[in-house]
Amino acid sequence: MEFPLVAAVAAFVLGAVTGSFLNVCIYRMPLEQSVVSPGSRCMACGTPVRWFDNIPILSWVLLRGRCRSCAAPFSIRYPLVELLTGLLCLLLFRKFGLTLSFAVLFLLCASLLVVTFIDFDHQIIPDEITLPGIAIGLLCSFILPEPSWRSSLLGILVGWGSLALVFYGYLWLTGREGMGGGDAKLLAMIGAFLGLKAIPFVIFVSSLVGSLVGLSLMALQGRDRHLAIPFGPYLVAGAILYLFFGPQLISWYLHLGR
Repeated sequence: MEFPLVAAVAAFVLGAVTGSFLNVCIYRMPLEQSVVSPGSRCMACGTPVRWFDNIPILSWVLLRGRCRSCAAPFSIRYPLVELLTGLLCLLLFRKFGLTLSFAVLFLLCASLLVVTFIDFDHQIIPDEITLPGIAIGLLCSFILPEPSWRSSLLGILVGWGSLALVFYGYLWLTGREGMGGGDAKLLAMIGAFLGLKAIPFVIFVSSLVGSLVGLSLMALQGRDRHLAIPFGPYLVAGAILYLFFGPQLISWYLHLGR
């Protein structure tokens, strides 16, 4: 789909501004703090961040990643989240145009970014995101072209059930939790938005990438077999890959060797 440069810029800016809010969610939600108030402030000196120092990406670059008042460093994660959100918004707009599908899937991608960074930091996946997300995804399936409500419902059931089976099976065999229950709810949310067909793809990609990363980290850290690695980010990677390239990759795979 072709669209003017101004539309592309507007989509990226919308995403970057949304990313600025996502940074607030990523920091405050695990601490059970309000994401609405108080406004953004420097964690070192407590000085409120003024509006002209809160422009996504640009302000961080101009201030060289430091507080204007006390020169304390701001994490590079802030502009990174804004950049990723901007790019996802732009790619979704390019793929779907200004449609309801674009708005719903942008909501999904924004939620997945929050889940990713919270899981990296705290190894938790907030129910405040996944449980409403499951309901919203299912409801949206009644008004969007795809997935159908049946595919969405089956995506929820199979997504949750497949990882719940792994969770309880590992717990029964070893007496330890090998995977958090939040991962199963996250995959159920992905299934609600993307449908049943996405689940095998997401499981395969996330397992492959997670295994490669896990083996690499174990090799670097002394082969600790009990090394805790958050699985949510790999589920997110699989979901985003499916969203943009899933059907093409599946078709390519099915035609291998023919």
